[in-house]
Amino acid sequence: MIRKLFIANRGEIALLVIRTARRMGIATVLGVSEADASSLPARLADEAVVIGPAPSSQSYLVIDRVVSAARDAGCDAVHPGYGFLSENAAFARAVAEAGMRFVGPDIATLEGMGDKLAARRLALEAGLPVLPGGEAETAEAVQARVAETGFPLLLKAVSGGGGKGMRRVDRAEDLDSALAMARAEAQAAFGNPAVYVERFVARGRHVEVQLLGDGQTALHLGTRDCSIQRRFQKLVEEAPAPAMPEAARAAIEDAAVRLARHLRYRGAGTAEFLVDADDFSFYFLELNARIQVEHPVTEAITGIDLVEQQLLVAAGKPLGLTQAMVRPEGHAIEVRINAEDPDADFRPSPGRAMRAAWPAGPGIRVDTHIADGGEIPPFYDSLMGKLIVHGATRAEAVDRLADALSTLAIDGLPTTASLHRRIVADPRFAAGGVDTGFLVGLSGGPGQ
Repeated sequence: MIRKLFIANRGEIALLVIRTARRMGIATVLGVSEADASSLPARLADEAVVIGPAPSSQSYLVIDRVVSAARDAGCDAVHPGYGFLSENAAFARAVAEAGMRFVGPDIATLEGMGDKLAARRLALEAGLPVLPGGEAETAEAVQARVAETGFPLLLKAVSGGGGKGMRRVDRAEDLDSALAMARAEAQAAFGNPAVYVERFVARGRHVEVQLLGDGQTALHLGTRDCSIQRRFQKLVEEAPAPAMPEAARAAIEDAAVRLARHLRYRGAGTAEFLVDADDFSFYFLELNARIQVEHPVTEAITGIDLVEQQLLVAAGKPLGLTQAMVRPEGHAIEVRINAEDPDADFRPSPGRAMRAAWPAGPGIRVDTHIADGGEIPPFYDSLMGKLIVHGATRAEAVDRLADALSTLAIDGLPTTASLHRRIVADPRFAAGGVDTGFLVGLSGGPGQ
């Protein structure tokens, strides 16, 4: 088993890994920036080591500093969380070369899935459908792809995710300027300006499948729906995906497992698909080779601790589960509480939460590192916490979410809680199965 774990992340995911590791009898060392030195995760880890100044480019993203800190602390494994270096093949290689285990898939998988074009090719090898489109290194190549995709289309960064380097283009006359902006954003976010072209599906749903593998076998833990988004970034996630025919659900789950087996996947991962809301045809988008922000909804309906599974596989253990043992129960919904003002175009609102009263009770889970007086630094993602509810039915989960949001109180800065209250009150959300255009038509929505 892993004896001493270095956690190369911050915030709520760092706190979650610390708690799971402690329950498993694993000592923890947290690498922190100077801005996070007094954070709740830093106080709860067995040890905390400062790895650099506040900006992530000088701390959390510096491979040499992170690996040296882990090695000097005597750790035998590194958990990367999500974001930062979690899907960086060079980081995984450096961890291995330093004699430690990387809690994640092997380097070949990270290399294959880290490049979205390479991921498309691997998906095709496994027999999965992909959207029309492909690489476009020059303006001329982009024009050639338009003949395949038509308008509207998406320009997407080859590296990374989270909506960075992504642009929707509706007209030919906007293509050149959108291409320049997408490339510039991709370069700034990922150090790689390469983009590719993909057909845009007007009424698309974002449906994903949670996977587990040990390199020899793989299985799924069901679907999630993450269609409520802003700027291609998720706001609300639920499991299982609602209002979906069982045949369509089974087809997506089977496709995801087929890809995981083709890759001989190790650890936890998520296959993401775009589903046509009209006919439920689906297309592979990407495979996130890490834990996800939205993984708690899957844990709620399956009772399976995904971080624990990651650590067991990293320790060389075979999966202790079979597909028949996975029996989801009920419905779970998660909303992300961000330090952002939804009525000011989601402008970040870093600062101090003078009061942070999180809901509690049966069927309610809160993953957060923010308590009364908690600081939200301006250097990182604005996520303050995740509110997760679980009910026997989706209707019960929606009602529980509404009640929980009504008791949530964070004073001192704007948050997305106000937007979530509007979302849960919308009859379209109550019905389930909304597409990615939901926010545009939300009454009293952002900016209105």
